[in-house]
Amino acid sequence: MQLDLSKQFEFSGKAKTLSIAAIIIGVVCVGIGFATNTERTWANLLVCAYYMTCLSFAGAMFIAIQYVANAGWATSILRIPSAFTTVIPFAGVILFAVIFGGLYTHQLYHHWHAEGITDPNSPHYDHLIAGKAAWLNMPFFLTRIALYVIVWGAFVYFLRKFTLREDLEGGMNNYSQSIKVSAIFLVIFGFTFPLFAFDAMMSVEAHWFSTMFGWWNLAALWVTGLSAIALVAILLKENGYLPWFNTSQLHDLGKLMFGFTIFWTYTWVAQFLLIWYANIPEELTYFVNRWTPEYKFLFWLDIVICFLIPFLMLMTSDSKRNFKTMKWAAIIILVGHWLDYYLMVMPGSVGAERGFSFYEFGTLIGFAGLFTFFMLRGLSKAPLAPKNHPYLEESTHHHIPNI
Repeated sequence: MQLDLSKQFEFSGKAKTLSIAAIIIGVVCVGIGFATNTERTWANLLVCAYYMTCLSFAGAMFIAIQYVANAGWATSILRIPSAFTTVIPFAGVILFAVIFGGLYTHQLYHHWHAEGITDPNSPHYDHLIAGKAAWLNMPFFLTRIALYVIVWGAFVYFLRKFTLREDLEGGMNNYSQSIKVSAIFLVIFGFTFPLFAFDAMMSVEAHWFSTMFGWWNLAALWVTGLSAIALVAILLKENGYLPWFNTSQLHDLGKLMFGFTIFWTYTWVAQFLLIWYANIPEELTYFVNRWTPEYKFLFWLDIVICFLIPFLMLMTSDSKRNFKTMKWAAIIILVGHWLDYYLMVMPGSVGAERGFSFYEFGTLIGFAGLFTFFMLRGLSKAPLAPKNHPYLEESTHHHIPNI
């Protein structure tokens, strides 16, 4: 069968209408939230802005790994994670605005950003926070957040530029440049993302520290990125796009989702065991806050949704080749890790005030619509197949026997 490699996604109709409607719902809910419960609204904005930023960079990480590994199986779906990267400028600006606003209003990071907390003569003095003041101070903190996104974004800009230029020029020059940029990006991103997670999420509760936290967050970024790529590919396939996307490619995505679901669980358990075994009060407080009556059910629900259900759904080879099963597994993983981020932020920011309401769901719907809008807009800017990629032929004929 002759494949049309020049076909482009048309961002119009139902997809565009629903994404805009979701954004409007989110804006309305956030507006009501600021009028009624400011602290909780800031916390929800941090959860969703961080999630959207991580998903955006997960697309870049996926592309870079394919180039560095000289992998061919995913070439024909690379435009999907590439579209994720077009969200980075918007996600980065929103995340920085949320963090700056939360700091300025003292609604976020109040464990270390409070008046007199590092002054030995103040009644609010905290010796633990004072010891971290060289790292946790507003100017340096905001500078780091901005630098993370700007530096990573610069590499991603050139990576997308080379991959799109490859369509026009052909040859191996742009492919070789993409490999170089990808290799440098992965080294920098791999070593600095844990610091980003420490700053944006762990410092919400600055009294505790975990060396596993950054890798736990990196595992969450990766498995949610894989799930989002799989979900978008399946939905495009269902709507008449990506005729070359087959069960073998789906199976490969399923294996990665399955494997890194287990890896995420390993980092989750390892962090728990290390803190429990060490029995250091300022570290134990993290889990004590999540075993209160307000959060204990959600704490255990998190491990069920993020690990147990995907593990059982994706255990067999047949399930990884089933489009319907994979679609639901991807949705469950994406929702589960929103709950994961929720539990990272809420106990340390709003404390015992728990209970889902329009604050949570409205903000989540709004950010989902925002990500979908910019991602699909980016997807429509180029053909769905990288037609001059040297591994495209291998990818469109990718086949793994189901043994």
